[in-house]
Amino acid sequence: MGKNVSIPSDILEIEGFKISPEFTFPVFILLLLVYSTLLFSNICVLILIIKEKSLHQPMYFLFCNLSVNDLIGNTVLLPQLMAHVVSTKRFITYNQCLLQAFQSHTFGSACHMILVIMAIDRYVAICQPLRYSSIMTYKTVIGLSASAWGVSLLLVSVLIGLTVRLSRCRSFIQNAFCDNPSLFKLSCEDVSVNNIYGLFFTILLFVFSIGTITATYIRIALICWTKKNKELNNRAIQTCTSHLILYLIMVWSGFLTIILHRFPNYPDLRKIAYILFHVVPANLNPIIYGLQTRSLRDKITQMLKRKAVISI
Repeated sequence: MGKNVSIPSDILEIEGFKISPEFTFPVFILLLLVYSTLLFSNICVLILIIKEKSLHQPMYFLFCNLSVNDLIGNTVLLPQLMAHVVSTKRFITYNQCLLQAFQSHTFGSACHMILVIMAIDRYVAICQPLRYSSIMTYKTVIGLSASAWGVSLLLVSVLIGLTVRLSRCRSFIQNAFCDNPSLFKLSCEDVSVNNIYGLFFTILLFVFSIGTITATYIRIALICWTKKNKELNNRAIQTCTSHLILYLIMVWSGFLTIILHRFPNYPDLRKIAYILFHVVPANLNPIIYGLQTRSLRDKITQMLKRKAVISI
């Protein structure tokens, strides 16, 4: 091509998954089950925390941020993915693709930021228990939550904004969904700025979250080791284990997705890793926190018993 050709059409075609006809229905049912489960579990947890006054505590309000993020992030991704699984024509408008990419990257960055402020909450609860109520006030929790969402939206807005400025010479998304790399690959222009900012965005997010969470956990471990208090150690293990498990799952699945974008020979593995990055934490969040947090677990048990009695 001697010259870049701009394509004005707003209709894009998505590659999707290459699924054999005999596996189309089972894959659709699997995705529907996964989506229904995360919808049910996260909505139930949100309703429970809102209704039960005994759960109106900073830790649970911060957890609501995770559930809201999981619901929005997966609702933008999974319904369309299920439609494309059963359809031979996989088309999407450019604006819909931008929205999906924006929400997808917001989901990832918000996960990091929310888990960081939850680590700070755990640090204050364990290392400064007598000052916890005066430090983690409702105003502080709202401020931390707003900061987590605000930083995520700002970083992603710049990320997607740099892609919107590019003209398009292609209309085929080599992916099962829309994300920023798939979008700027539609252009024949120089995308060096996009790559540099994308690298900056990723490094900043990972270094900040890993550094902050590592520092808080080292501090918590030192406090537990120096005080040698069995009750304090048990509380630290109970409240921190769930948070750490979720963070490690998110970090490793995120790393895998980023690394596989550099290896075009493994497109299907990259697609699967990206979907797992969305659905695994979203399904595990209510389960892990429900099992690890006694108050939440007891309230869920009571709610299920009440529903069983009503149904009888």
